[in-house]
Amino acid sequence: MTDARLWRGRGSLAFGFFVQGVTFALLVTRIPAIQDRYGISDALLPAFLAAVPILAGVASVVTEKVVARVGPAVVLRWSQPFVLLALLAVGAGTELWQAAVALGFFGLAVGALDASMNMLGVSLQRAYGRSIMLGFHASYSLGGIVGASLAWVGAHWHLSLFTSYLPVVAVLLPLALVGSRWYVAGGGGPVPEESTERGSSAVAFTLLLPLCLVMTFAYIGDSTVANWSAKYLQDVLHSSEELATVPYNAYMVTTLLGRAVGDFGVRRLGAAAVVRGGAVLAALGFGLVAAAPGAWAGIAAFTLLGLGLSVLVPQTFAAAGRLFPGNSDAAVARLNVFNYVGFLVGSPLVGALGDAWSYRGAMLVPMVLVLVTVVYATSFGPRGARYGGGHERPRTVDVG
Repeated sequence: MTDARLWRGRGSLAFGFFVQGVTFALLVTRIPAIQDRYGISDALLPAFLAAVPILAGVASVVTEKVVARVGPAVVLRWSQPFVLLALLAVGAGTELWQAAVALGFFGLAVGALDASMNMLGVSLQRAYGRSIMLGFHASYSLGGIVGASLAWVGAHWHLSLFTSYLPVVAVLLPLALVGSRWYVAGGGGPVPEESTERGSSAVAFTLLLPLCLVMTFAYIGDSTVANWSAKYLQDVLHSSEELATVPYNAYMVTTLLGRAVGDFGVRRLGAAAVVRGGAVLAALGFGLVAAAPGAWAGIAAFTLLGLGLSVLVPQTFAAAGRLFPGNSDAAVARLNVFNYVGFLVGSPLVGALGDAWSYRGAMLVPMVLVLVTVVYATSFGPRGARYGGGHERPRTVDVG
C-alpha cells in the first residue's frame, strides 16, 4: 500500500472526526431548545441525557465483535450517516416519544461511530510511529466550533431545530459517504518498548483499569460542559439564550488549540507530562466556573477548561493502543465504554446536585475528579518518555 493511500486515509478519518464534532455540537448546544420543543421537564431531562450514553455504551461493546469480522472502517462508513439522520430526527418531532426514539437512535449510532473512529486513529498512529491522535481529535474540536457557531445562528434567528439541522445534514451526509472510500487501517508499525512486556493478544482489565478511570473522569468533565454549560449560563449567570450557546463554542476553540499543539508536546515532553498539565488546567477551569460572578467570566472559565481537557481523551485512547498493540481494537472498544460511563455519571450527577444543592457547587465535583487524573498519569508512560520517533514517513497499511 502506498504512502499516498495512507495519507489520504489519515485525511478522510480527520474529516470523519470533523463531521462528528459538528453533529454533536448541534445537538448539545441546543438542549434548551430541544427541552422546550418537546416539553421535557427539568426533572426528566437528566433521564433523557443519560439514555444516550447508555445505548452508546451498548453499541460500543457490540462494535468490538462486529469489527472482528468486517473491520472498523466498514462500521464507521455506515454509522456516521445514521448519526446525522438521527440528529435530523431530533429536530423533526413534536411528541415526547419521538424525542426518546430519535435520541435512542442517536446513542446507538454514535457508540459504533466513536469506537470505530478511534480504532482507526490508534492503528494509524501505530503505523506512523509518532503521536498523531491529538490531530484527529483537533478535527473533532474544529467541527464542534462550526456546529456551535451554527447553533448560535439558529438561536439568534429563532430558527426551528429542523430548519437548523436540515442543511447541515444535507451537506455533510454525502461528503461523509464519499470520504469513507479512503478509510484505511494502519498495519504493523513499531511497538513502543513499554508495551512489549505486557502481552499483545489478551486485553487484561487490570492493566486497562487506570485508563478507564481517566476516560471516565475526563468525560464527566466534558459532559458537564456539553450538557450543562448552556443552562448554567442561562439559569445561574442569567445570560440570554443566544449568549448561552457561546461557552461550548469557546470551550471547543481552546480544545482545538490544545489538540493542535498537543502531538508536538507529547513528542517533546512525553504523554504523562502532557496529561498531568492538562488535568491541572481543567481542574482550575472548573473552579473558576463555580466562582464566576457573571456570564462573561463563566465563558472565560469554560475557555480555560477546554485547554486542559483537550489532551486527556486522545492520549487515553493512544495509551490503550500502546498497551495492547496486538489487540488495540478490542482495547479501544472497551475503553470507549467508559467514555459513556463518564457521560452517564456526569450529566445526572451535575443535574441532581444542581437541583438539590446548587449548580455552582455541582461544578466542584468534576473539578476534583479531573484532578485525580494526575495520580494515574504514569499509566501513559514513564516520566520523560516520548512516543515514537520524529519521523513522518508512514509504514504499511491494510485496507479497512
